[in-house]
Formats: sequence, structure tokens, C-alpha cells
Amino acid sequence: MTDPTTYRPTNVPTDPGVYKFRDPTGRVIYVGKAKNLRARLATYFHDLTQLHPRTRHMVTTANQVEWTVVGSEVEALQLEYTWIKKYDPHFNVKYRDDKTYPSLAISIGEPIPRAFFHRGPRKAGIRYFGPYSHAWAVRETLDLLIRIFPVRTCTKGVYNRHEKLGRPCLLGYIDKCSAPCVGRITETDHRRIVDDLCAFLAGRTSPITTKLETEMQAAAAELDFERAARIRDNLAAITALTEQQAIVLPDGTDADVIAIDTDELEAAIQLFHIRAGRVKGQRGWVVERTDDHDGGSEQLMQDFLIRFYSDAADQEQTVRDSEEKAIKRRGVDNYVPIDTTATSVVPHDILVEIPPADIPHTEAALSQLRGGPVRIKTPKRGDKKTLMTTVHRNATETLKQHKLKRVGDLTARSAALQELQNSLFLPEAPLRIECTDISHIQGTDVVASLVVFEDGLPKKSDYRRYKITDAAGDGARRAALVGGTEAEARRRVQTLSDAALRRGYVDTVTVSRVPSGDLTIVQVTVKAPFPVLGLLGPGGTLTVTGRAVDESSLIRDK
Repeated sequence: MTDPTTYRPTNVPTDPGVYKFRDPTGRVIYVGKAKNLRARLATYFHDLTQLHPRTRHMVTTANQVEWTVVGSEVEALQLEYTWIKKYDPHFNVKYRDDKTYPSLAISIGEPIPRAFFHRGPRKAGIRYFGPYSHAWAVRETLDLLIRIFPVRTCTKGVYNRHEKLGRPCLLGYIDKCSAPCVGRITETDHRRIVDDLCAFLAGRTSPITTKLETEMQAAAAELDFERAARIRDNLAAITALTEQQAIVLPDGTDADVIAIDTDELEAAIQLFHIRAGRVKGQRGWVVERTDDHDGGSEQLMQDFLIRFYSDAADQEQTVRDSEEKAIKRRGVDNYVPIDTTATSVVPHDILVEIPPADIPHTEAALSQLRGGPVRIKTPKRGDKKTLMTTVHRNATETLKQHKLKRVGDLTARSAALQELQNSLFLPEAPLRIECTDISHIQGTDVVASLVVFEDGLPKKSDYRRYKITDAAGDGARRAALVGGTEAEARRRVQTLSDAALRRGYVDTVTVSRVPSGDLTIVQVTVKAPFPVLGLLGPGGTLTVTGRAVDESSLIRDK
């Protein structure tokens, strides 16, 4: 069980966003949205006794929390919905048992399509729009839209009854329905109205708003101010209820959106993967700016694009090759051509905040990786520009959090190194510290170890273990047993050396039997390159010898 105070976040922004709790294995266990991230996350780190049992279980299971900043609460809702479906978090119960946010549905599979309110599992032949944060938003939106697009909204029973009666329902009389049930409009014309409605809900609102504005001005010119006021109210309602979501792009859009925020020393890179118009993934990096990036952010963007997509394509090819080898083919399937392109990792469109230094060269390199054309574009307006702003805000937030964490780490490490310098009376604080220790268990199993610290942080790549002495002694004891052979001694030494250091590190293993008075001594000599502890110094050869009394000579003496 984890103590929530150990990973309580600091300097959380007050913007809308989506947050994720992860367990020690890195698995997402909860996804939530917030209008104010700071206020929402603070509720999880109160006194554990004051939390709901399920919430208490969640925060004690997790060991980290991360967040993504978006533009509005509606964007947060959409991103939360997408990620819950993607990660299937254990503690998100609202999306189990077919519980979902409400949406607006249109039964495009029917001869006379119907628009209606929907909450529940999605079905074939129906197109859904949303989700919406509140049920009243769906109903108000539908009530408004049928004034502009008089499509059918009644159930099948009501439609059949009025079709037999030969007169429309109330909605037909008040012009909220085109009344296809009584033949006031043909199926083709009604289908055209439905298509316009779907286009409007998909985001293409400009033609409709332009038409309404023209009608409003014409009504005002004719001094029909009541009609002009109604159209004005409809325009205001459309603007309020059909809020454009930067997190959702038009259907079919596959692109990567990349933004960079930099300072003099470091740069934060944020990448959003957009597939089928929705955010399917997010990644972020913080890199140090070096002399290689003298060209500024443009050169940094170019280096990032080529390196990231090259590594991703290589990884995908490695996975594909391993999967192909695992398939046992037979008969005519003995040879199956494999698509070697990397279209899944290199999209057709890459949207960048800052264009790379050499766009033609970068596009040519990425096109070669993809096996098809790649376009690098910088959005200037519309939904994509709004989404780019959201990605940049996340890059800014990532860099801010990194700098705050680094400042805290540097302050603590500097204080510790200064204290060590004063205690050891050193002329300056140590940059590299190497600590060696030797331990044993009652004279056997001698092990030496080395740990390394650089700039106050452990450098585990330089850690070493030294067990050659133990290996030589154990090999000698193995050959000294009754019936023991030199081959067994060599095999034992090699096995222990490979496990302690690395395979093939030991050069030679020599086993000999040396007379000593009435006894015979088994002697094992191991030669290995020096240094074995990773210490700096001249190279050479380290020789270790292990000895044991041959038990066969003891039995012979008796």
C-alpha cells in the first residue's frame, strides 16, 4: 500500500484538463477530468479517513499522477472518454455496464432517418454525436436544430400511426418536422436534410451560420424584427451549444501534432497522436539543448522528427520480424510477402508549431521511412491551430514541472555534497564518488562490490561485483571431491564468473594437482583482464588462485 503523501503533486495548474493515476507497474488505474486541475487533485490527498472507501483504495494503490491541460471542460470530457475506452482503468466504474455520457444519435440506416437522444451502448446503422456533459444539452441542441433542420424525431410507432391517419403530429404543424409521414416531403429530400444536419454536427457550421445571418439581415430590412430576433437567438444558441472541441478533429484525420517550448538550456517536446480525428496517445520529452541545436528551435524540430520516427520505424520492423518468425507456415503459405512500410508510426500529415530547418530534406527522409508521401505543415487557423495551442500549453507545463523538480533536486544534492566536502576537508565538492565494500560469510563466499555516484546521483551503469576469488576457490573444492575432475572445476569456475561479471570475461582457467608432503593440493588459477572493478588505471591481467585438499589423498593415507 502506497502513502499518497509520497507522490502528492505540486504546482498543479488551475486550467481544465484530464488526469491519470498509475500504479507501480505503470498501468493506468483511473482517469478523470477537471475544470480546475489543482482543486480537483487536491481532493485526493486529504486525510485518508475522510475519503470514500473506493477512492481511498485507489490513491493507496497508485504511486504517481500525471495530467494533460486542455482548452475547456468539454475538451476534457472528450479526452477523458477516449482514454477510458483506451486504458479501461480498474477504478472507472461509470463506463462499465453500458453507462456512458449522453449523445445525439441519427438512425441513418433507416429509410426515413430519425434524430433522438441516446444513452447506452452504440449500435450499427446509427451515427452518434457527442458525448455531451449534460442530458439537457442534448435535448436543447436537438430542439434548436430541428427548427433549422426539420428532420423526423418521433418513434416508429408514432410515425406509423400518423401515416395511417393521414395527418401530421404537432411537430409537423409547428414546422419542427418536415412530415414525411404524410408525404409533405419525399424520402430523397428528407435524406438531404439529414445529411446537412450530420455535416453541421460534424463541425461544418459555416454554411448554416452564414445562411441564418443572411436571413436575419433580410428580416430586419423588411422590418420583421420578431423573426430577426428569433434568428438572432438561434445563432446565439448554436454558438453556445455546438462548442468546437479542439480535441476532436473532423473524421478521418490522421496526424501527429508536435509543439516545443524552450529556454536557454532545455526544451520540452509534446506530441499528440491523432487517429480518426481523436487523440489516441500523448508523449512528452525534456531534452538538453547542445551545440548541435545552434540553428535554434527549427534545427531542434528537424533533429527530433528524424530521430523519433527513425527509432519508431526500426522498432516496428523488429516487432514485425519477430512475429513473422513465430508463425509456422505450411503449404502454399510458405512464402507470404510482408509490408515493410511504417505507415502505422509515420502518419501522412505531421503538424508542427515550428517548421524544421530544412523542410524538403525532412519530408524526403520521413517519406522514405513511411514508404509514401509525408507532409509537414504548420496550422495557421481553425481547429488544428486550436489543437496546436493546447499541445503547446502542455509542453510549457511539462518544462515548468521539470525545472521546478530539477531546482529542488539540485538544491538538495548541492547541500549534501557541500556537507560532505566540509566533513572530509576537501578543497572542492566531489564530482564522482566510488565506494567499495567486501563482505563474506564465515570465511567463504567473498564478494566485493563497487557503487558509483556522479553529481550526487547514483550511476548504476558503473556498478560492479567481484566474485573471481570465490569462483576459483569453489572450483578447487569441486575438483578436490572424491571423483572430482579438472573438467568439473573449469566448468564451475566459468559458470560462477559468467554469473558475477559477464560471459567470456575470464580469459583462462588452469587446474593442476600439486603434491604437498603426504597430501595432494588441487590448485585452480583464474586469469582475467584488469581492472575488474571498473577503476581507472593501466590495463593488465589479474591472476587469482584457489586451493583445496584432494579428498582422495586423505582416504589413501588412511
